[in-house]
Amino acid sequence: MLYKTISQFDAPQKVTGESIYTEDMKLPHLLTGRILRSPHPHAKVLNIDIRKAIRMPGVKAVITGEDVPPFLWGPNIDDEFILARGKVRFIGDEVAAVAAIDEETALEALSLIKVEYELLEGVFDPEAALRPEAPPIHDKGNVAVTYNFSRGNIDDGFAQSSTVLEGVFEVPRAHQAYLQPHCVLAQVDSQGRIDFWAPSQTPFLLRTRMAKALGVPEEQIRIRQTVVGGGFGGKNMVPSLYMIAILLAKKTGKPVRIQNTREEEFYSGRVRCPAKIWLKMGIGADGTILAKDANIIMDCGAYASNGPTIMTTTSMRMDNLYKIRNLRTKAHLVYTNQVSVGSFRGFGNPQIAFALESMIDMLATAIGKDSLEVRLKNATLEGDTTVHGWEILSCLFKETLERAAEESGWKEKKKRKVPYRGIGMASVIHVSGNRIRDDDTSSAFLRISPTGVLHLLTGEGDIGQGAYSTFQNIVARELEVPLDRVQVSPVDTHLSPLGFGAFASRVTIIGGNAVLDAARDLKKQILQAASRIYNVSIEHLAYRGGKVAFLKEPGKEISLEEVAHRAMALPEGPPLLGRGFYNPPTVKMNPNTKFGNVAPAYSFGTHVAEVEVDRQTGAVRILGYWAVHDSGKIINPIGAEGQVEGGIIQGLGSTLTEEMIISDGKPLNPSFRDYSLLTALDIPPLKIIFLDSEDPRGPHGAKGLGEPVLVPCAPAVANAIFDAIGIRFQKIPILPEKIFFSLQKNNENDRIENIKKSQAAG
Repeated sequence: MLYKTISQFDAPQKVTGESIYTEDMKLPHLLTGRILRSPHPHAKVLNIDIRKAIRMPGVKAVITGEDVPPFLWGPNIDDEFILARGKVRFIGDEVAAVAAIDEETALEALSLIKVEYELLEGVFDPEAALRPEAPPIHDKGNVAVTYNFSRGNIDDGFAQSSTVLEGVFEVPRAHQAYLQPHCVLAQVDSQGRIDFWAPSQTPFLLRTRMAKALGVPEEQIRIRQTVVGGGFGGKNMVPSLYMIAILLAKKTGKPVRIQNTREEEFYSGRVRCPAKIWLKMGIGADGTILAKDANIIMDCGAYASNGPTIMTTTSMRMDNLYKIRNLRTKAHLVYTNQVSVGSFRGFGNPQIAFALESMIDMLATAIGKDSLEVRLKNATLEGDTTVHGWEILSCLFKETLERAAEESGWKEKKKRKVPYRGIGMASVIHVSGNRIRDDDTSSAFLRISPTGVLHLLTGEGDIGQGAYSTFQNIVARELEVPLDRVQVSPVDTHLSPLGFGAFASRVTIIGGNAVLDAARDLKKQILQAASRIYNVSIEHLAYRGGKVAFLKEPGKEISLEEVAHRAMALPEGPPLLGRGFYNPPTVKMNPNTKFGNVAPAYSFGTHVAEVEVDRQTGAVRILGYWAVHDSGKIINPIGAEGQVEGGIIQGLGSTLTEEMIISDGKPLNPSFRDYSLLTALDIPPLKIIFLDSEDPRGPHGAKGLGEPVLVPCAPAVANAIFDAIGIRFQKIPILPEKIFFSLQKNNENDRIENIKKSQAAG
């Protein structure tokens, strides 16, 4: 049975408005929670006066830092309180919170809370934060994490290089720009048991982190995943508002809902981690990359959050795309008095891809070779073990390069130059799952009803990427039944089996393998039940076409529904319940050496962009965009195409328009009016191609796809712009005004040079 192209499992509900988001939920006596945030980037909190607020009619509770657990917590480094205690560290830091009968009352109560601050000097530039005289943001200083590792012999590599180039590349803060702001609902009963509803990408991981922050056992918290209105990494975080809702619910004895405004999302959401990358690379005359030296500074803002693991990705991941054997990396994660960072599609890979894939083009130009040729010469191949210990069991990287070049007309367009038109290429390697914990497993339950309907329970939630459609396809194919016979239930940490959720492009391969294992287990149980029911040796039965066939009686088959119905009536049982489990054969990376095979599989891709630059305005028009991916066996083609389309548009936005503008710690464009997103009118002609590969560890050969599609966008477009106008942009976004003034400067320099030549000739 082949995989079928199917629409998203919940598409009809979403387009008709039937989907129930957290903000749509109603519970008896539901209260509204709101948060008072710091107006200062760095200050001591001397006093908080809540007397007027708590006496206001309709206000049921007011909490401050005195009401939260008195210990620090964090997903990687324990450096933040649920509500500020003694100090605030960014504009938007949570200071106090209220629960009231409605929104208006809650907002008025916030206005009555009086906070006395002692202002402190802020630091907003990570390089400045590293200076000895910089004001300390945390007691331990302004450096959250430092990495320093090397492979091979970097000095020999540069000595053998015929050309050595250096460059500085910058990627700023950007917002995930999900449509649904964070919105959660909490209820705490008289025994302290917590019911929690949230549009989380990672319900089980969220439960672990919330239990740590609150100082309660995990079993005390029940999380139910609600419909996720966009995440892109941003709903993989644990904002303080989650725990604040619980503390308010506990204090009032009533359910409390808190929803951020759009402005609050920009002030307090965990956004993309900005990076400044000093990159030095050496290449031989034949195009062999011989050395790479990187110095990276990443700005995590006020709190480390997911910054340490993001910096690990930026420091290492793209090294595995090429056969680079001599490298050195130094990286610092630095605190500043700005909004904290978190997961963003690609998880640190877009930052280093922009630098490395731009540098590949620069090196190729310097030695007079086509960048395609350089990439092909150095490409990682199937069977390789990379410089960081990644075991590449399936890889069509070279094929993605060749196909992208063929489809885009690369060689012809490189030969036939058109003024102000250019073509650029960039590639990507990304994990399909990434072991960052001792356990990185997934489980699934698959039961069959007496009517033959299959009910799947999994801990891997759907966040809009089509995970449940993928799981339906896996079950339907394995059990050879129609897709509409497979139903998937939303994640509920009290009922669903364990799964860690949507991050690191892990859901298809790790969750899918668990689902496949459950389907195969159920198939065995169906045959065992048929053997008991019909008193036939199991060796004389076979499962095929969604039926049980009797091998010694040709033509005799029993439907799945009949077997299920009869099995339910058997006194000896047991009920038909398939259990699936997958623990990838990977290792947690050594924290000191940064070495280890961290993922069960790795995805590859190559993108080509063709652009035209308007010399009068500097505007960039993308004439065509080609994306070729090796993501193993594609389970749901239309869903996969949607992932690539969405990732490209998001990546192009990061390249050409998107940046959080922050001045002295204050976001200046905290709305979709001022934060420039691409629209439907900006979407270029796209051609998306999936190569037919099969990974031995993927479910039916599949690998991850969601994140890698964004990673090559910025360098592909930047390389194309250079090809069009001969100007290299090493910081994104590449805005029209940057191009315009660069062209003006170049024209002026050319004019001066021509005058000098004329004078010399005269």
